[in-house]
Amino acid sequence: MTAFMLSVSAHAFTIDNSNQSTITATKKIPAITTTITPVPSVPAKAIITKPIVAEYSSAPVQNIDYHGIDDANLANQYHKPIFDELAVSTNSSAVAVMDLQSGNLIYSKNIDTTRSIASISKVMTAMVIVDAGLDMREMITIIPSDLVGAKQATTKLRTDDRLSRSEFTLMMLMKSENPAAKALARTYPGGYEAFIAAMNAKAASLGMYQTRFSDSSGLDPRNVSSANDLVKMMKAVSSDPRYQLIRTFSTAPNYDFYIANASMGDRTYKANNTSTLVRSGEHPIGVSKTGFIREAGYCVVMETHVNNKPVVIVLLGAGASQTRWNDARNILTELAYRR
Repeated sequence: MTAFMLSVSAHAFTIDNSNQSTITATKKIPAITTTITPVPSVPAKAIITKPIVAEYSSAPVQNIDYHGIDDANLANQYHKPIFDELAVSTNSSAVAVMDLQSGNLIYSKNIDTTRSIASISKVMTAMVIVDAGLDMREMITIIPSDLVGAKQATTKLRTDDRLSRSEFTLMMLMKSENPAAKALARTYPGGYEAFIAAMNAKAASLGMYQTRFSDSSGLDPRNVSSANDLVKMMKAVSSDPRYQLIRTFSTAPNYDFYIANASMGDRTYKANNTSTLVRSGEHPIGVSKTGFIREAGYCVVMETHVNNKPVVIVLLGAGASQTRWNDARNILTELAYRR
C-alpha cells in the first residue's frame, strides 16, 4: 500500500503499512506556579505555617495547620479547586466543562437532559473500531447501501471507492463522512447489527446510562446521549493510550485522500476538518468532533489544554453553527484568565 503523509504546523502523522500514527512538534506550555498570601481574616487560632503555594492541582493544600479552627467552612475554602465554577454565559442548550485534573465539573447546563447527538456518535464508532483490534490496513470498498442513511446528507464518496480502514476512520473523524462510518460498521466482525450492539455495550461499560446508538454515523436522530455522558466518553478517549489514533485523526486540519475506483476512475479527495477551532490552530486541541442534524442542533465536543490544564468541553443543541463556536471561545477565554 502506498504511504500517505500529512504535514501541518501543529501535527504531523503518517498512514502507512504499519499503521503507526505519531504527533510531533507539539508546543509545550510551562507549568505556572502562583504564590498566594493568606488574607488577615483568618481567625487568630489558625496557624499559618508558611505562604501558600498553589500549583495547578486538585489536591488539598498541605501547608496549613487547621488545628484549633472552629469554622469548618473556613478550612474548606482552602480545598476548593483552582478551577472553580466558570462565570460565563452560554447559548447552547446543554453544556458541560470538566477540569480533567480534578475531575470537577466547572460549568454545567442541562447536563442530564437526553438529546440527539448527531455525528458526535462517530467518536464511539471509532472507539469500537480501535477496541476490536482490526487490521487498519485492510482495504474497504464503498457499496450502494453505504450511501443510504436515516437522513439525506451530502457526501463526496461514490460507489466502488476504495480506501483502507485507517483512511476511512480518518475521513470519518476529520471530515465526518457518513458513508465512511457506515462502511466501517458494515465490515465489522458479525456485520452492521453486531457493530451497533458493540457501540451500546461500550457506552454501558463507560457508565453512559443515558446513551443509546441506533446507527454508526449519527444521521439517525435516535442516537441520543447527555452532556454528562459525553464527558465520560471524552475522558476515556483523552486518557487511554489505545485511543491515540482517535486523538490524532480527529485533530488533523486537512488531508488529501487518493481514492481508487475501478469503475469511475481514481481521484484525489481534498478534505478539511469540520472544526473551525482545529482548522484555525487557535488552541492545542487534543480530541474534537462536530455534529449536526435538525433534531440535535449544532454540537461539538473537544478536549483541550488551557494554562497547561486539560479540559473537556461539551456543547449540544446550539441553534446555529456560529453559536457553538462563540460558546466555545467564550469558555476558552474565561479559562485562560483563571489562575
